[in-house]
Amino acid sequence: MPELDLNLIPYLVAMEDTRNVSRAAERLGVSQPRVSTALGRLREYFGDPLFVRTSRGMEPTPRALMLIPAAREALSRIESGLIDSEEFDPATSTHTFSIALSDVGEIVFLPRLLQLFAQRAPHANLRSVTLTPAHVERGLESGDVDLAVGFFPDLSGNNFFQQRLFTHRFICLMRTGHPLAKTLTVEQFIACGHAVVRSEGRSQEVLEQYLEKKRIRRRAVLETPHFMSLPFILARTDLIATVPHAIGFAYVTEHASITIVEPPMPLPRFDLRQHWHRKFHNDARVGWLRGAVSELFNDAMDEWPR
Repeated sequence: MPELDLNLIPYLVAMEDTRNVSRAAERLGVSQPRVSTALGRLREYFGDPLFVRTSRGMEPTPRALMLIPAAREALSRIESGLIDSEEFDPATSTHTFSIALSDVGEIVFLPRLLQLFAQRAPHANLRSVTLTPAHVERGLESGDVDLAVGFFPDLSGNNFFQQRLFTHRFICLMRTGHPLAKTLTVEQFIACGHAVVRSEGRSQEVLEQYLEKKRIRRRAVLETPHFMSLPFILARTDLIATVPHAIGFAYVTEHASITIVEPPMPLPRFDLRQHWHRKFHNDARVGWLRGAVSELFNDAMDEWPR
């Protein structure tokens, strides 16, 4: 048998409800000939008249009476699926949201985002992933990653939307009591030993490219892929680290053994943004997450001193 055209199912249900071709057409918002044509195609497919004219109007045949409950259920499931896909209730959701973040991004974004989840989406979960640029693109495209939040300069193609959140800058970190803690000149910055982070996060590239352009060569006594160890290293050495200012203030708040010093030269700034794939631009669940991120992180809500 040829496949049944599912577009004919509403005509079957409308005929059962109205028992009249004209009223069925009014209910469906189509012309009477269109209903007659659809009814003819249904009769041909099932090999049954389905509705016959009687003194009481168009009466369903036994075959039609067998089909109609299944037709109603099919329509109900389709309508329910369409409505469910358009709505998202964070209060009842058990979904695990996946966000691409660097280790700096986790420190900046996760604490406040988790607080919001606890209040508005108490049954939902968060998963932070650190991926290469190519894997971030594929993850956003497939839906394995809902958002990429932070500094992702590669996500600029036509398939991606982005929203600027706020702008960050760089500051210097060193131990409390460091001989350069009060004044730091360019000459001292160059001569001093540095702890340099070479992470998968892209923000440090902005700093490195700037220093190279200005031909400022510092002595990298330590190179590490991790930001998390910096407070413990700096507290026990005379090394300096130049980091995004949000992570610097976060460390100083938690570690009295290190302090912040302004760089001796004007360093570049960089925008933090959230990125998503155009395929999920109208997805209600991803839209809710984007709204939560933009509500918490913007110029007005930037909690780190300038």
